[in-house]
Amino acid sequence: MAGGTPVTGGAPIPGEAPAAGELPAGGVSVAAPPGTGHAADPRDERRRARRSRRHRRDLRWSPYVFVAPFFAFFAVFGLFPLLYTGWAALHRVELTAPDHREWVGLRNFSRLLDDDFFWNALANTVTIGLLSTVPQLLIALGLAHLLHHRLRGSAFFRVAVLTPYATSVAAATLVFVLLFGRDHGLINWALGAVGLDAVDWQNGDWTSRIAVSTIVVWRWTGYNALIYLAAMQSVPGDLYESAALDGASRWQQFVHVTVPSLRPTILFTCVVSTIGATQLFGEPLLFNGGAGATGGVNHQYQTLGLYLYEQGWVNLHLGRASAIAWAMFLILLVVGAVNWLVARRIAGDIAGEGKR
Repeated sequence: MAGGTPVTGGAPIPGEAPAAGELPAGGVSVAAPPGTGHAADPRDERRRARRSRRHRRDLRWSPYVFVAPFFAFFAVFGLFPLLYTGWAALHRVELTAPDHREWVGLRNFSRLLDDDFFWNALANTVTIGLLSTVPQLLIALGLAHLLHHRLRGSAFFRVAVLTPYATSVAAATLVFVLLFGRDHGLINWALGAVGLDAVDWQNGDWTSRIAVSTIVVWRWTGYNALIYLAAMQSVPGDLYESAALDGASRWQQFVHVTVPSLRPTILFTCVVSTIGATQLFGEPLLFNGGAGATGGVNHQYQTLGLYLYEQGWVNLHLGRASAIAWAMFLILLVVGAVNWLVARRIAGDIAGEGKR
């Protein structure tokens, strides 16, 4: 209006800030730039700080929480029994009174050195281990080589070779007991069909060991074959193509390409099979149910596992059984040390071949 009366509700005068409570032009509120408005709520700052600390703790401790169950179970079912067995091996303990212990020091270990049954069990373990491990790994390597190439129904055959591994020890052993029967066994029937005499598989020295080894070979060959097959599939195809261009046959490629590439895997299966042979228990125990833990009438196939069971749960000498368990553990440590040395040498050879 004329006369200088201010107009309310109009646009603000240029260069003049809006009064308190007024909206800028257009009625739209404009946020104040950082540092010019009200201070942040302290409670929001504390919440953000707590969330940040929880996030850092989560990143730091979550991996340990995830692996903690394994270490808890290992401590309860692995470490504690191992330590308790070592403590019991230094005492005279009977299973009938496990709380009554008499300190004997290394007496239980020194008795093993003069125990003919212990050395017999060790010899049987080594013999059965060799009779089962060597054919098992050779057959597994051949099966893996066949499965590695294109084959109709390869998935079926891969499952089929693993079926014996999924079979229980008791079921497999009882079937083989029928096969190796002296009077009505299928194997003796086959021997008689070709004019050979029947064999007393269970009571012979070498025949019983061969029979027990056959059960182990049947159960574990497919397992090792799949391990070899997985390793073969990681071998570069360029190596086979180069060998084929040089005129190498399928057998020559297998010998000069496949086997050298599988040296670490072969070493692994040798060590695992050796550990399994050292702990062999179910097959010899069930092979002759009447003999029990003695491993035959003359202990001809009694392994270290059977001898441990006989001392601890038949003769009730818990201290002696603990000493046998620790002797087996020390044998496995030696096997592990040899494996480590051989693995280092193989790794060095591979590195040297790579440099050449």
